[in-house]
Amino acid sequence: MKNILYIFLLFTQVFWAQNAFEKGNALYKKDKFQEAITEYESILNSKNHSAEVYFNLGNAYYKLNKVAPSIYNYEKALLLNPNYGEAKNNLRFAQNMTIDEIKPIERVGFGKTVDDFTSQYTFDDWGKIAIGFSVVFLLFFVAYYFFSNTILKRIFFIGMFFALIGLVFSVSFAVSEKSRVEKDKPAIIFAERITAKANPKESAKDSFTLHEGTKVQILETSNDWRKIQLADERVGWISKEALKEIK
Repeated sequence: MKNILYIFLLFTQVFWAQNAFEKGNALYKKDKFQEAITEYESILNSKNHSAEVYFNLGNAYYKLNKVAPSIYNYEKALLLNPNYGEAKNNLRFAQNMTIDEIKPIERVGFGKTVDDFTSQYTFDDWGKIAIGFSVVFLLFFVAYYFFSNTILKRIFFIGMFFALIGLVFSVSFAVSEKSRVEKDKPAIIFAERITAKANPKESAKDSFTLHEGTKVQILETSNDWRKIQLADERVGWISKEALKEIK
C-alpha cells in the first residue's frame, strides 16, 4: 500500500512540475518574464531539478537584465548537463553584462595536463573503466592459467601486465578527479557591489571590489564569511550573503 501511495505521489509531483514548466514557457513567450520565473522557481522549490528548468529560468532573468541570477542558473544547468550547448552560449552573453574584467592566469605544466585529461571523464566513468580493466585482467589470468602453449601464455601474461597498468592508472585518475571535484566550490556574486577584505572582519583592510555576476571559488569558510579566489588568483574575504554557491 505504501509503495502504491509513493508511486502515486511521485506521479502527481512529476505531472505538477511538467504543468508548471509548460505554464512558465507560455508566460515567457508572452514576455511575462517575472511570472515565468515564479513558475520555474516553484518547480525547483518542489525539489524537481533539471537542466532545462535552470536554463529557462536563466533566460527569463536575462530578459529582465538581472545579471547574477541569469549567470547562476546557466551555471546550474551546465552542472547538470555539461554538454548543454545553448546554456554555454547564453552564459557567454550573460557574462558580457558583468562589470568586472578578470583575466584568468593560464596554468601550465604536467599538473594541468593531467587535470585536463582526467576531467574528460567523471569519477564514476573512471570507476567503470577501472572495473573494465579488472575484468580484462581476470580473463587474461584465467587464460594464462589454463593454456599450456608457451607462446599463448606469454601473450596472456603481457595482456595481464597491460591490464594491470590500465587498472592502476584508471584508479589513480578516479581519485584525482574526485579530489578535483570536491575542491571545486564555485559561487556567483549576487551583491550589486561588494568589497573583499584581507581578513574575515569588517574592520579589515580592503583588498578589491567585485560586482554582481562575477564567478569566484570558495576556499574557506569562517562563520558568516567566505574566503574567495578569483580567476586571476587574487584572494579575499566577503560576507556569505554576498554570493550564492552553485553546488
